[in-house]
Amino acid sequence: MTASNTQNPAEMSRAAMIREAMKKGFFGRCPNCGNGHMFRAFLKVADQCPVCGEPLHHHRADDFPAYIVIILVGHIVVPLVLAVETAWAWPTWLHMVVWPATIAILALALLQPVKGAIVALQWVLGMHGFEEAAQKRDAARGTLAPAAE
Repeated sequence: MTASNTQNPAEMSRAAMIREAMKKGFFGRCPNCGNGHMFRAFLKVADQCPVCGEPLHHHRADDFPAYIVIILVGHIVVPLVLAVETAWAWPTWLHMVVWPATIAILALALLQPVKGAIVALQWVLGMHGFEEAAQKRDAARGTLAPAAE
């Protein structure tokens, strides 16, 4: 069973809440309401959701999204390079044109969605200043919030 935007948080499992929040973040939406835009610029997270007012300025994504994107792009491009080289044996100049452009496009395309998913993960787990929001959600669900550090 997957969580939907209309499902009551009290009815969702913790894993479903994490999946739902990360999905909203991946698509650049507020992890709380799913309607407001999470980003005010390409990689600048808005201070708060323009729709529900949920504070988002607490995030500490830092370089983690870039590390994840590097891993993803590497796992996509390296097998492609090996497959192309094995099947067609392109000349070196063609590799030097195609693969850097492919890497740049993939990295730029994935960076904002990955950052959104990571900020949403921090939000749903109550990390880095999101503790208050997590405690409110967990109180509504009737469970204990994660301990604040």
